[in-house]
Amino acid sequence: MSKTAKIAPLRRLTPTRAVTKSTRTLLGLLFSSAVALLAYRRRSLSRSGVAGTIVAGTTTLGMGGWPWGLSLIFFFVTSSFLSHFREREKAGTAADKFSKGSQRDWLQVAANGGVATALALTHGATTSPTLRSLAQAGYVGALATANADTWATELGVLSPHAPRLITTGQKTTPGTSGGVTLLGTGAAAAGSLSLSFFFWLIQRRHRTNLALPFITFISGLAGGLFDSFLGATVQAMYYCPMCNKETERRVHSCSTKTLPLRGLPWMNNDVVNLLATLFGASAAITFSIPFLQRPE
Repeated sequence: MSKTAKIAPLRRLTPTRAVTKSTRTLLGLLFSSAVALLAYRRRSLSRSGVAGTIVAGTTTLGMGGWPWGLSLIFFFVTSSFLSHFREREKAGTAADKFSKGSQRDWLQVAANGGVATALALTHGATTSPTLRSLAQAGYVGALATANADTWATELGVLSPHAPRLITTGQKTTPGTSGGVTLLGTGAAAAGSLSLSFFFWLIQRRHRTNLALPFITFISGLAGGLFDSFLGATVQAMYYCPMCNKETERRVHSCSTKTLPLRGLPWMNNDVVNLLATLFGASAAITFSIPFLQRPE
């Protein structure tokens, strides 16, 4: 890859930029509050989810910048839209398998956006150009992973073909953790690709970061597949003796208390999502190191 494809170090923090950061933080608070309240009215967020979204949005925009904040909104808007896309059909297919519905609470916000928010905070707190560049790559990698996983979950369950476990290839029922389909995998790739290129395109100096969208696309897709791997191996799953169904819920939709089936008791879907985004962020940071421009 040519020198123009290297990831350019970001500029050092100056007093003027510090003032800009304060202004962005205030705007982030106002903007994220408006988006969160609108999402609450549309039943995409619970009350605790509103609080989590405001914290994540304010921190991300204030400490990262406009491309960071707008990318977070891109993830949230597309994810919310897909959560409600053909909602009745999905509810009849696999809704009773999932531990939570389409109305996200603060734990889901933290699981999907916590790693990205922490990297935005790191980006704003350091003056090292190298660390800021690595935090940026990790941020996009984490968010691309969350986007890939959400798109795969919301669209993969609509596949006309039975999913197969990512570990063994055995056929399973729609909505089963660790099950993958061609449609779902394609949706994961599209989700990672769209988020990666969205962030890259809205940057001021995006032509100097030609490697970034490809790195984060691969990392996001890898993170999404890692999510499926965890779902098939260590995620806590339960069995409803009344309905004879597998589910992520401790109490099934029929109000029957479920029995442990497999996985680690503490490894619920939120923990899986958190670990997957951490994996995507780590992969993006690792892959971006060879493309960092060294100070001349």
